[in-house]
Amino acid sequence: MNAEQLISTAQAMVAEGRGILAIDESHGTIKKRFDLINLESNEDNRRDYRQMLLTTEGLGEHISGAILFDETLRQKTRDGVSLVEVMNKAGVLPGIKVDKGAHELAGHPGEKVTEGLDGLRERLAEYAKLGAKFAKWRAVITIGDGMPTSACVEANSHALARYAALCQEAGIVPMVEPEVLMDGNHTIEECYEVTEATLRSLFTALYEQNVLLEGTILKASMVVSGADCAEQAPIEEVAEATVSCLRNAVPASIPGIVFLSGGQSDILATQHLNAMNQLGPHPWPLSFSYGRALQHAALMTWGEAPVENDKKAQAVLAHRAKCNGYAAMGRYSDEVESAK
Repeated sequence: MNAEQLISTAQAMVAEGRGILAIDESHGTIKKRFDLINLESNEDNRRDYRQMLLTTEGLGEHISGAILFDETLRQKTRDGVSLVEVMNKAGVLPGIKVDKGAHELAGHPGEKVTEGLDGLRERLAEYAKLGAKFAKWRAVITIGDGMPTSACVEANSHALARYAALCQEAGIVPMVEPEVLMDGNHTIEECYEVTEATLRSLFTALYEQNVLLEGTILKASMVVSGADCAEQAPIEEVAEATVSCLRNAVPASIPGIVFLSGGQSDILATQHLNAMNQLGPHPWPLSFSYGRALQHAALMTWGEAPVENDKKAQAVLAHRAKCNGYAAMGRYSDEVESAK
């Protein structure tokens, strides 16, 4: 493990006004996205779509890195240039999703644990050779009747910590993502309680596995009302609750925190991030690692005429990236949003 290299990469991932583009959808998830534009999800179409995203002019201005799926890390453009090389030239760090998805947690109906540790050391060594600089592992925590149990939280925290240690052994920065799902009718107060407990469990596990926190990025979910809750907390309350929760549970030695959008609309995800940064300064940079909230508008534009619409879709993506880049500095506004 090269500590200096890990720290340098982690800091670059959360450089001022920059965040992470998540395009690591599995074949099943990207098919659902392509179904929206009536496009077959085959290897060529997936390559064309992700090539369009990654070749956006000026992408590196507000995007520091992109999380890729295994297939994408290995692909080349239509002109035969590896997508990793395209990213490197644009100043965008290549990342890789390495978990094998959330599966039923035996003995705990309704709860899940993320799998993928078997063979991970060998896969990480290969990914490092292919050019990956950071990785991502997502755990899911459900709020419900009697959930989450401590067994579920601890099992996922332990897996995240073992994954993180293996990443650093391979010279790859681990992004740890303990997502507290928005699904359900829970209040923002219940989300706060579960999120804080989950984060405390995670960092205890990271300490136990000797993970270098200065070379680790936290991908966090925001503290929000459940999607089916009758009373939805306003933007300012979400920002205050999320910041308070993070200050109570996340060590200052973490180089940065990036948020997932978790089903929020494009603009709401940006507004929440902006509001949090306006409450600063914070012990760590607060930025973004959005998937759908960065891609959706670009996908719909591109889908009207795939490949032919590359430039139009890229302009949409660049605008969304700029809005979130400004939000990561607390400088987002209606004027920034409306400036095309």
